[in-house]
Amino acid sequence: MAYFAKLGKGNIVETVVVVSNDTATTEQTGVDFLNNLYKTRDVWKQTSYNGNFRKNFAGKGFTYDETRDAFIPPKPHNSWTLNETTCLWEAPVAKPTDGQRYTWNETNKVWDLIE
Repeated sequence: MAYFAKLGKGNIVETVVVVSNDTATTEQTGVDFLNNLYKTRDVWKQTSYNGNFRKNFAGKGFTYDETRDAFIPPKPHNSWTLNETTCLWEAPVAKPTDGQRYTWNETNKVWDLIE
């Protein structure tokens, strides 16, 4: 299956749809199929479920960055920074890896244990 993200204003993903590989033999044939199906001239970008291209699988609310040719998820917190390699957001402090559950505390910039 081939997956396509419909881009709206600001290159924000509005929806992701699936098209048969028999129909979407290339990205352009998939885009043409979708615009013909919906009778539109929307902007569609193919997305990879396993991250083979465009860094991350697109989701509603993600941004398509043309320069990076990547789908970037919404920024979860103001203090987080974008990892240029993965195009994912990272906390300023690494999340503990002790097997317990944590939530980010933006006020104190720490991971709080979920009890």
